[in-house]
Amino acid sequence: MPPTNWEEIVFYCFAAVTAMLIFYYVWFFSRVAFYRPKKKVKSQQHPVSVIICARDEDENLARNLPGVLVQNYPSTYEVVAVNDNSVDDSKYILQELKKTFKSLNVIELTQEAKLIKGKKYPLSIGIKESKHEVLLLTDADCVPASEHWIQKMQDAYDDGIEIVIGYGAYHKRPGLLNKLIRFETFHTALQYLSYALAGIPYMGVGRNLSYKKDLFFRNKGFSSINHIPSGDDDLFINKVATKNNTAVIIDPEAVTRSMPKRTWKEWLRQKSRHYTTAKFYKPVHKLLLGLYSFAQFLFYPLFMASLIFYDWRFALGLLALKFLVQGYIWYKAMNKMEEKDLWPWYLLLDIWMFLYYIIFIPALWRKPGRNWN
Repeated sequence: MPPTNWEEIVFYCFAAVTAMLIFYYVWFFSRVAFYRPKKKVKSQQHPVSVIICARDEDENLARNLPGVLVQNYPSTYEVVAVNDNSVDDSKYILQELKKTFKSLNVIELTQEAKLIKGKKYPLSIGIKESKHEVLLLTDADCVPASEHWIQKMQDAYDDGIEIVIGYGAYHKRPGLLNKLIRFETFHTALQYLSYALAGIPYMGVGRNLSYKKDLFFRNKGFSSINHIPSGDDDLFINKVATKNNTAVIIDPEAVTRSMPKRTWKEWLRQKSRHYTTAKFYKPVHKLLLGLYSFAQFLFYPLFMASLIFYDWRFALGLLALKFLVQGYIWYKAMNKMEEKDLWPWYLLLDIWMFLYYIIFIPALWRKPGRNWN
């Protein structure tokens, strides 16, 4: 048998990377693409505490908080707004809203927490002061996509469920940056929602996340991650979520939407801060996420090498197979998650991911900053 030359090795590596990506599309991401909620034998309306922490976000509170306060929810709910040492007009806006909405409970923090970085202290105070067992978390810059947001999120609870993971999307705006931000958000959600559906939950986003108050205190809150500025959502869920206690909700009425960053500099700073927490995930989660990212990163360089140095027909054949499987699953998933306008761009967006990894890989080793907003 003649020895294998380097051109064949390159092609075999390309074939292996393609097979790995197709496996992720079919085994994981198809769970979101073809998601159907389980039929419930009984449905309850639990009392809910919505918790929002804000620091110097007077404009966001004025714009978005009324959308939370006018929810159509037949059962009892409260909105706990924690004003964390704001120096803008947040205090006065919250006071005015409280005159109209009796369900609003305002907590004013006037001292910084020592040795506890980021958002965890104000969020812990909000959870401690909340009245109800079911907690629903969102941010001041988020607005529910419908007046049935609370109803849809709490309805995902069932026997044994302590965590409900929702989708936190961004508003649609003109321009390339908006498409890239929304695609990255969709792509991240495609992973954490599909992994949870596969019984391997590893994160949630604080823009749209619910869990039981007892779960929070039973696990001593954020005590194990207080030294990390961020991670109040993904690292906490990474620690406490299991196959049996976690549910997913994928419904257009259960989405929250935020205003995306308007400049590249702001977005790059935001994403770099988010990625500093990934190093603290459990080993199995880092392995699964790392293999997928590694395969994505190698796909196009190996394709070009196979196209030039091996047989272009085999290289194009694998490329076409990958795009057919990926395109179909992404089309279904984007429709399911109300991001269908991104699908015509999916080939370019997929190529963009190669550059994306180059830009953000250094953030995995960067020391986290101190601020949370």
